[in-house]
Amino acid sequence: MSRVLFLMPTHTYRARAFLQAARKLGIQAVVGSEKTQALEPYTSGKTLTLNFLKSDEAVHKIVQFCEEFPLDAIIPVDDDTVVVAAKASQQLGLPSNPPEAVQATREKHRLREKLHKAGLQVPNYKIFHTGEDVKTLSQQVNYPCVLKPVFLSASRGVIRANQADEFIHAFHRIKKILEDSEVVQRGGDLAELVLVEDYVPGIEVALEGLLTHGQLKVLAIFDKPDPLEGPYFEETIYVTPSRLDSEMQDKIKNCVQETTRVLGLQHGPIHAEIRINEQGVWIIEIAARSIGGLCARSLRFDRDTTLEELILRHALGEDVSPWQRESQASGVMMIPIPKAGTLKAIRGLDEAKLIAGIEDVILSIPVGQPVIPLPEGNRYLGFIFARRETPQAVETAIRKAYQRLQIEIS
Repeated sequence: MSRVLFLMPTHTYRARAFLQAARKLGIQAVVGSEKTQALEPYTSGKTLTLNFLKSDEAVHKIVQFCEEFPLDAIIPVDDDTVVVAAKASQQLGLPSNPPEAVQATREKHRLREKLHKAGLQVPNYKIFHTGEDVKTLSQQVNYPCVLKPVFLSASRGVIRANQADEFIHAFHRIKKILEDSEVVQRGGDLAELVLVEDYVPGIEVALEGLLTHGQLKVLAIFDKPDPLEGPYFEETIYVTPSRLDSEMQDKIKNCVQETTRVLGLQHGPIHAEIRINEQGVWIIEIAARSIGGLCARSLRFDRDTTLEELILRHALGEDVSPWQRESQASGVMMIPIPKAGTLKAIRGLDEAKLIAGIEDVILSIPVGQPVIPLPEGNRYLGFIFARRETPQAVETAIRKAYQRLQIEIS
């Protein structure tokens, strides 16, 4: 029986899906997390406590673990674990990406620098220190611009500024986010940096793929029908297959493939965020892991295979090139948090689930819990999933379902 180590922060949405996939495929799962499991002393070889913030220490523990319990693959399920997975896999001789390539995907300024040096299309950008005089900085950038922390994900701390006073306000707001003790612990010196780049207008799509020996297999291209123009960049609806023409989809694939080549990424899942306008195709973000949140549930492949199952098969050396996404259109909506406060109730769930094409509506924040919207927050209220004959029908179903929801926040 194959044994796979899943590197899972305790806050991940993805644990259940990956563990179910492992069970279905007859794979022995080992859970590596930053918190000790209550039953760890009684579950030898099935759990491993790791400090993901100290990658060398975590890698040493994984290598020691492997001496007694040999591993066939290491799969990171979130951004916080991709570097540890790459380093440990390299030491153990398992298929992986070079750690330096993965590190570049985790630091937005390094990503921009590498792509710029390679001649790829990137927006003009500058790196500022949070201790610099913000009024002076506001005179050194082009408008409109986008300010963002260099290591946070899920659009946390990403703010558009159209003029100097908006820049100053946004900079102070991001600085406050970066002063949070948990953020400082995660980012270290990176929590003192702010990336500022020219705003790139246009439509946005996401690409989900798998790399094998550096070659990209596109699993899906998602349209994002809601405009992402700021001042914050909260993602909502993803729909696949894309309604863009085949020529444009080829350009998107080629752009992502070239980006992975420049970075040196070689193996495993890839998730990329792309903007498209009259100037061409722009890589906004690329990550060496699969799509986040519960959004992977919107993807299904041959023989009712989930994305997590496909990733596992690939990690264990199976040729996944013949596998194709289902013929039906599908989509997901990440339910946004409309304001800060305490979640009192979400009504209309049953009515939303009755809309034709809606497969499920899942809440991810319990009633009674505090909720924080972007740019300070980093969670969604939940997810709406749909499948229908066409992308437009999926989008329509999701919007109708969302309209049925009544969200009460005190």
